Amino acid sequence: MNVIRSAGELHASNRPVSIAIGVFDGVHRGHQAVLNEALREARLLNGLAVAVTFDRHPNAVVAPARTPPSIQTISQKLRAISLLGFDATLLLEFNESLSAITGEDFIRSLAADFVSMKNVSVGEGFTFGHKRSGDVALLSGLGASLGFNVDELAPLSFAGQIISSTRIREEVRGGNLNASSDMMGRPYAIEGDVGRGDRIGHQLGFPTANIQTAGLVLPPNGVYAALVDGAPAVMNIGVRPSLTNIKQVLRVEVHFLDFEGDLYGNILEVTPVQKLREEQRFGSLEDLRTQIDRDIQRTRKVLEKSK
Repeated sequence: MNVIRSAGELHASNRPVSIAIGVFDGVHRGHQAVLNEALREARLLNGLAVAVTFDRHPNAVVAPARTPPSIQTISQKLRAISLLGFDATLLLEFNESLSAITGEDFIRSLAADFVSMKNVSVGEGFTFGHKRSGDVALLSGLGASLGFNVDELAPLSFAGQIISSTRIREEVRGGNLNASSDMMGRPYAIEGDVGRGDRIGHQLGFPTANIQTAGLVLPPNGVYAALVDGAPAVMNIGVRPSLTNIKQVLRVEVHFLDFEGDLYGNILEVTPVQKLREEQRFGSLEDLRTQIDRDIQRTRKVLEKSK
């Protein structure tokens, strides 16, 4: 799948284009319904399927205080869209300039740039443009005059409630990762760069990779059995209360059970499988070492059962 920054990069050669528009944080099953409808229309037209999304949540620009934490990194979102079979994703930089464009001008610009835009798929109640000046009624009116069809997809439900990015964030924060995964249609996973740590794990005999997770929603603090690209690992989310001589800031640390090496600078995707215990403070580093060893043994058993 091509990731493009402007519609002109698509090089559609006048082939019909079917697009799906949305923030798509989490690319959950409701989003997938919207995306799959655009994909279906593209295949019927022998055209190209293009997802139109943004490099950040719009609130990051228009209402920073109300910006929700992301469920996924941008790279996770793009991979999830690619796996559906899309030909391209138009990843727009959401900045002050874009936020000032009216809904009508935004759609007219897309139609002009894609030339042969024949279908637009969106979720029910979709709004867009400066001060939410665009809605599905406007989109349908523009479609009638500009020559494209509009598909408005109804939301999907899980356990009697509508699936939404907001609900998934709430489930992640509450530690209900199975529910989050069910609504996403894939295992919930945390992705981030490996940053430099303070090497306390090395000193304890259990080296860890410190995952940079700023801006992401996270499960509750605690110790988790996890997988990283299929490899067994123990993940700790917390402030390390047993280490009183360092600044206690929230960290996500991963100890690989069967790997040794420097992972600094790599990007890791960690899938928590089961929470093992709450984060706790130990009376000595030796007690902490003993507990970590127990965590490792329990992780092996949990992951073996989950195969």
